Amino acid sequence: MKSYPPAKIRNVALVGHGGSGKTTLAEAMLLCSGATTRAGRVEDGSAVTDFEPEEHTHHMSTSLALAALEWKGHKVNVLDAPGYADFVPEALTALSVADLAVFVVSAVDGVEVQAEVLWRAAADLGVPRMVFVNKLDRERSDFEGTLSQLHASFGAGVAPLELPLGEEHDLAGVADLLSDTAFTYEAGKFTPTPGPVPGSIADMEHAVRSALVEGIVVADDDLMSRYLEGEELSVDELEKTLAKGVVASQVFPVVCGSASRLVGVDRLLDAICEVGPSPLERPPVNVRPAAGGADDPVEVLCDPNGQPLAQVFKTVADPYVGKISLFKVFSGTLHPDVSLFNPRARADERLHALFTLRGKEQLPLTEVTAGDVAAVAKLATAATGDALVPRSMPVSTVDRLSEGPAWLGEALSPVLSVAIRPRSKADEDKLMTALHRLQEEDPTLLVRRDDETHQTVLSGTGDTHLAIAMERLSRKFGVAVEQDDLVIPYRETITASAEAEGKYKKQTGGHGQFGVASVRVEPMDRGGGFEFVDNIVGGVIPRQYIPAVQKGAEEAMSGGGPYGWPVVDVRVTCFDGKHHPVDSSEMSFKMAGALGVHEALGKAGPVLLEPLSLLEVTVPAAYQGDVLGDLNSRRGRVQGTESGDHGESVVIALVPTSELVRYAIDLRSLTGGRGRFKARHDHYDVMPQNLWDKVRRERAAIDK
Repeated sequence: MKSYPPAKIRNVALVGHGGSGKTTLAEAMLLCSGATTRAGRVEDGSAVTDFEPEEHTHHMSTSLALAALEWKGHKVNVLDAPGYADFVPEALTALSVADLAVFVVSAVDGVEVQAEVLWRAAADLGVPRMVFVNKLDRERSDFEGTLSQLHASFGAGVAPLELPLGEEHDLAGVADLLSDTAFTYEAGKFTPTPGPVPGSIADMEHAVRSALVEGIVVADDDLMSRYLEGEELSVDELEKTLAKGVVASQVFPVVCGSASRLVGVDRLLDAICEVGPSPLERPPVNVRPAAGGADDPVEVLCDPNGQPLAQVFKTVADPYVGKISLFKVFSGTLHPDVSLFNPRARADERLHALFTLRGKEQLPLTEVTAGDVAAVAKLATAATGDALVPRSMPVSTVDRLSEGPAWLGEALSPVLSVAIRPRSKADEDKLMTALHRLQEEDPTLLVRRDDETHQTVLSGTGDTHLAIAMERLSRKFGVAVEQDDLVIPYRETITASAEAEGKYKKQTGGHGQFGVASVRVEPMDRGGGFEFVDNIVGGVIPRQYIPAVQKGAEEAMSGGGPYGWPVVDVRVTCFDGKHHPVDSSEMSFKMAGALGVHEALGKAGPVLLEPLSLLEVTVPAAYQGDVLGDLNSRRGRVQGTESGDHGESVVIALVPTSELVRYAIDLRSLTGGRGRFKARHDHYDVMPQNLWDKVRRERAAIDK
């Protein structure tokens, strides 16, 4: 593929709710542009941008894919983003790279929740937007109803540029409002035949066109004056003024058609190139010193002749090629074998063969100019988010997502965790290395090893996300894992004082072992931890052995009380004991201290403590009552409610951590995908006695 100047580049993200037809639209765009000779299908696994086996199995996009094409002297980098809720981070990555977001909305289902979520994200990121109303050839499709929903959901800036010709199976084409022209399509052909607007929709077309033109000319005083004087404005003038409104995110054009029937797809490509912004029209990228200093960001313009500046926005772990890094060039022009510096890793990177992607197909490039998106294989240190710059300019780009509103960061955070274990010894040896490589490809995955529960915990954005991650773990890295229930780390404490004598006596020939320590255990305030008191008088235990008694007491508490969990908030007092001048040792008094504490704990009214999380749930106000009722059923204690942005309510509650293991799934179901939450550990509190048996079984499973 040849090189294009920034003014002729369009970076377009296809976003929207799952099932709206984004991948089908990407296939139609590739076919119309001549990049492919046939349109692939999601259903049979032949789609260019759904090339992962997991996408074929689940019949949905699970990761961001790049498909470059050429259209009428422009290069269009199509970023096909997943629409399912578990993969919102992939769609947010697409928005952070794109210069235009095309929202694909089904004319059958209307505006759905993920479209609303991503529209808000695009607005907060300042990404220009337009809408493609898809599936107008399907039964129950309703363009007017969908347009009304678009106005209600996205505001008055929504401006239809086209009207459909025909309904459902009789869809024949589209009427272009700016040129007053009807474009009809023959079955299986994407090149339309222009003609006059049919009389059946002439009145409607005239009314909608008048409203559209009035909305466009408002942005230009000269155009407004000429329009009011009755002058006929040219299509070119209207398009240029419309483009200004699109760049400013004040106008959101709506085009329509059917991706599966190739109706209106060429018109969408025209609109992308004619009114969509180029990288030159977007704000400069901000950079900071790589050392992370407090210096204010410096703006870097999109200049092909400037200093090279690129950023990796996605990493793909290919089992055959190795690591493929997708990057966007913000400044300068890159050529094959260029050497750049990675400030985070403080290492040089040689970019050998540069290429663009069309799904998994690699198309070689002789150069990558500012504003363009490309890929390179086998970078040694570069990870997602890293900048690539000359060594003389050690700066890092400012991540648009992390610099955005707090809720965007929450959307990137894992909210659901599962415990995984290797299926065999061979899998165990490779597990952590494979998980690390999987994290390079998907930074939203979080892996940690819990030393207390002895579980490897994998966290992600939902159950489907985690299931597909485990499938990729097996396919790409040959590591098979089993999924276990997540074990909650409980604690124990006592409710009364008790005394016990710990005696350790052992004779093995020669010097034996002898130590006796009398201890008293007492409850402390919650959060008090552990306290050891030395009340030995008269030398019944020599001073050099007192620390051994304390160490034994500490090990006894950390090793687990009567129910097997670590003991906290206890004061241990050593008040008496016995020793032998020959057989006593540090080991004997350590064992005596541990035995005494173990016995005393069993007599001191032991109780179980469960961890409580401070939960913050953000939902539309209409769902507040449902959320409060659900939290009550989870033994939650509501601490208060607040008003959030965009008419949302924020519910703050203390909830047992064990009740939140599947909360991400339940909240999504309860709120239709509109709720989000964040939780952090707050403190431990006494668990109701009727739940103790369940915890005993969990502990027994761990010990086994």
